[in-house]
Amino acid sequence: MNFGLRPLGREKLWVLLLLGPTLLGLAVGAFGSIFATLGLSFFKWDLLTTPEWVGFANYAGLADDRMFLRSLSNTIIFSLLYVPLTIVCAMAVALLLNRRIHGVSLFRTLYFLPVISSPTAVGLLWTWIFAQDQGVLNAMLGNLGIPPVRWLGPNMALYSVVVVNVWGAIGEGMIVFLAGLQAIPREQYEAAHLDGANALQRLIYVTLPAMAPSLFFQSVLSTIHAFQAFDYIYILTRVGNGNSSVPTLVFSIYRNGFRFFRMGDATAQAIVLTAIIFLFTLVYFRIQKRWEVPA
Repeated sequence: MNFGLRPLGREKLWVLLLLGPTLLGLAVGAFGSIFATLGLSFFKWDLLTTPEWVGFANYAGLADDRMFLRSLSNTIIFSLLYVPLTIVCAMAVALLLNRRIHGVSLFRTLYFLPVISSPTAVGLLWTWIFAQDQGVLNAMLGNLGIPPVRWLGPNMALYSVVVVNVWGAIGEGMIVFLAGLQAIPREQYEAAHLDGANALQRLIYVTLPAMAPSLFFQSVLSTIHAFQAFDYIYILTRVGNGNSSVPTLVFSIYRNGFRFFRMGDATAQAIVLTAIIFLFTLVYFRIQKRWEVPA
């Protein structure tokens, strides 16, 4: 019995039935939470009392919030360091591991391990490495006669967490760039070699132009990760009172929402963070045509 439905109609019905739970979860869990966050940003709410409408007061108060302004500054500086370093390091590793060398699969696995490792475990490991008194890094410097450095102190903490975050992101970028490198036809390298191009010239005039889509994708991905950075930074720079010596935008959201229960302020900052990421992504897409190789 086909209930008057043609075969194609039955297939569409089954597709809708099978995808229904996922689509419902996406609509309620993803889009629903977005609209709930946007609406909550116009209220003053501490999770216990009735929400109080305040309009744009939460957004207006951000201009006078020193923690928010400091977090915004730290996030921008962090992003300016993190994004280019991640792209350069991931590209360098991908170029090295794109060669036919013995044990290349093992090296690729080792470089990808930080991506799937627990951020808490990795953060605690780097805390031990950066420790001032008994840290591995200062012990190595001591053998060279160099005095210990406060790697997680006020002057060096931001740069230290950049190093850790870049180290943790190299594996992800490596996978993206390896896929792009392996899609480049060998004939292009052979033609460039016959024209007398050396290794550096082949990299500049063959590899990088062909890698434009991968570079674009990784740039967008790294920028999003930079503005959402939290776990490594909080674990490495947390102090006794639970604050961070290098607060970022995500930490400021966490601090307002889950320490002081100022949910209106926290959601307003989350909307601002989303808007910043959206603007950067829009800029990337606007200049995407400059990254593409002419046909």
